[in-house]
Amino acid sequence: MQNTLDIASDTLLGPAAIDAAQLEATLSGLMQPGVDYADLYFQILANESWLLEDSVVRSAGASTAQGVGVRVLSGEQTGFAYADELALPALTQASQAARAIARGGQSAAINALTRRDTGPATRYAPIDPADSLDAETKVALLHHADRIARDADPRVVRVTVSLAGSADTMLVAASDGTLCGDVRPMVRFNVSVQVEESGKREFGSAGGGGGRLSYEIYTGDDDLVAHYAREAVRRATIRLKAADAPAGSMPVVLGNGWSGVLLHEAVGHGLEGDFNRRGASNFSGKIGQKVASDLCTVVDDGTLDGRRGSLAVDDEGTPAACNTLIENGVLTGYMQDKHNARLMGMAPTGNARRESYAHTVMPRMTNTYLRPGDSDPADIIASVDDGIYAANFGGGSVDITSGNFVFTVDEAYRIRNGRLGEPLKGVTLIGNGPDVMGRVSMVGNDWALDSGVGTCGKHGQSVPVGVGQPSLRVDAITVGGTEAAG
Repeated sequence: MQNTLDIASDTLLGPAAIDAAQLEATLSGLMQPGVDYADLYFQILANESWLLEDSVVRSAGASTAQGVGVRVLSGEQTGFAYADELALPALTQASQAARAIARGGQSAAINALTRRDTGPATRYAPIDPADSLDAETKVALLHHADRIARDADPRVVRVTVSLAGSADTMLVAASDGTLCGDVRPMVRFNVSVQVEESGKREFGSAGGGGGRLSYEIYTGDDDLVAHYAREAVRRATIRLKAADAPAGSMPVVLGNGWSGVLLHEAVGHGLEGDFNRRGASNFSGKIGQKVASDLCTVVDDGTLDGRRGSLAVDDEGTPAACNTLIENGVLTGYMQDKHNARLMGMAPTGNARRESYAHTVMPRMTNTYLRPGDSDPADIIASVDDGIYAANFGGGSVDITSGNFVFTVDEAYRIRNGRLGEPLKGVTLIGNGPDVMGRVSMVGNDWALDSGVGTCGKHGQSVPVGVGQPSLRVDAITVGGTEAAG
């Protein structure tokens, strides 16, 4: 079987007639006195999407983007330029622009491009999801989800179904000798519904399967498409009967899986290397210190098979890794790219990511999760006399410097006397990441990852990620609602 580097090289460099000697010559030209490091990032990204609304396929489209990004590092300065074509003249022009931006470093040398396949030959199959099913089958999947949703409940008045897939082929060559490539498939299916009862309308959505896979995961015996459709209807109809949320400080039980998005935002971003190098994170300078409950071990793992955040190598060519960030409550490390790691005297961790060749690199999360504990989820709920069970999260925001966050909860229930009570609407969770982590008193044995829906935004760039956690109890979080607790 052809390895990923050969696939990437043949796809990206073959048609453009750019060979290894020209890569080395370009990098050597970038490594002028005052430059510490340079890299070239080649990419072809093919996307397709399908949309069904009101039982009619409204749109189907496909696009391809290709180009090369050129980065030059000089001390803390970054020079970056890109070209929207894969050809030697465009590469040369972008290289000249990037070199002109960066000045003031130390070295001016390039290692030979000899480090081939620094990561595993495959983290996932080198496939193009668009080729895995024919158009008729894709349309049939959309209609299947639509029928299941409408048949699930007579109160369903509108259904929207989407299917999307992409094939991302990349190759990176760098002045430190890195030469490696990767082929990264991605798929996603989503169902959104609107329900109505007595003039009241509510929405619900569900989806996933979004990972480094092909569309064939949606045609298996487990019928993921039907599951998403029924789940979207369930979430929407629950909101029809939801009561107003209480307000005040109270115990909160977080469900497993997608609830890990709170961990991702409130803690994960604060552990990225760039924020800590600049001292802008609440976790800056705290390696070796207690930052969470003894029950909390937080991991960022880019090696999980098929997951949205998984990589064979990151966007600088560093092999993906399983990095423990917090172990038994103690901060053990940060997520790093080469640039921030060098300036901090640390090693890169396989967390260099970029949205595309037209964007520069940043340290980013891959699949971030809290490891499981020993508690039975039922015992966690039974331990709460009066509180909230947060089953499914919406969006949120965090201030990296302070660690303060605000999150909306899409599906929540009141806990009374150790039992789940009425569903709630309008629930928000307000708190501080390290403070909340210190209040974790029970961690479940029901660890799970999200269904494959995560996309992370940072400085205007979006990348696919995974999140996860077991059920856990936080002894006190401020709940924003419309009624006083009691």
